[in-house]
Amino acid sequence: MDIENIKTFLVLANTKNFTRTANQLFVAQSTITNRINELEKEIGVSLFSRTNRSVELTPEGEHFRIYADKVVDLTNSSLSELSSLHKYKNQLRIGASDSIYEGHLAPIILKHQKNNPDDSLKITIGLSSHLLEQLQNDILDVVFTYLPLKKAHYHCQLYHQDSLVLVTDIQNTTYKNGITHDALLSVNYVMCNFALQDVGQFIRHLFPKYHQFALEIDDCSKVIPFLLGCDTYTFLPADMAAPFVANHKLQIIPLLDLQTPMINSYIIGNSAKKELWQTIFLAEQNSVCSDLVSCLVDETYRKFKEFSIK
Repeated sequence: MDIENIKTFLVLANTKNFTRTANQLFVAQSTITNRINELEKEIGVSLFSRTNRSVELTPEGEHFRIYADKVVDLTNSSLSELSSLHKYKNQLRIGASDSIYEGHLAPIILKHQKNNPDDSLKITIGLSSHLLEQLQNDILDVVFTYLPLKKAHYHCQLYHQDSLVLVTDIQNTTYKNGITHDALLSVNYVMCNFALQDVGQFIRHLFPKYHQFALEIDDCSKVIPFLLGCDTYTFLPADMAAPFVANHKLQIIPLLDLQTPMINSYIIGNSAKKELWQTIFLAEQNSVCSDLVSCLVDETYRKFKEFSIK
């Protein structure tokens, strides 16, 4: 099965247009038609339903798309690793949820890259479920997710427990001494859909069912610009908020009648490169960013003390 035919199928499945697919791949439209015909003939089923106005995947095409994605990902990953065998001492393919990467991994990876220039690290950012699938398809060597994986040939352990804090711009002093649940319902809250199981459910249940937010983002690492200089509020992992609190950009608002759940993240890796990813991430885990986290905890405690004294 020709890999170029599979790649062409995936592009056409996205564009649903032969002309746009040809332009995107810099080939003639007849080439696209021939590649798809060859693929359908080899598989023995129609992958697309064609009309004069549209191109749609057939049910068989939808099913094949899942496998085509895996084939292309695995092919690209394998070729990349083979090309780096003689150039780098070690190669490691890392997958992480965006918030885990921003809150924990970035400084560790930066430090390792500076100290180990002979190592090649490839980083993929994605959703926990997708990263676990890529790990099991041998596209990634180690992943950092909010979902555990208990399966033979994979090592899974708790990587970090993070607290959930309510933050707002440093200049917004309305509830600087604390906020109640009822008061939270009336503020300009930016909904960040963590998709973190218990954490996501906790935040959703704070608000009425079917509550519509003025702004909703599905990636908490992208919510910061909507807090700075505004009177908006949101919940963030403590480690992600820490540098903004330390730099006096954001402040933590104490919760007076709410207790937030902990955010559990996991490190899951294959056995083949266990020694490498453990050396990089587990040895450095407790030493990086600890000062920022300590400042964040101290700030929260100080605000509670101030409020209790008043």
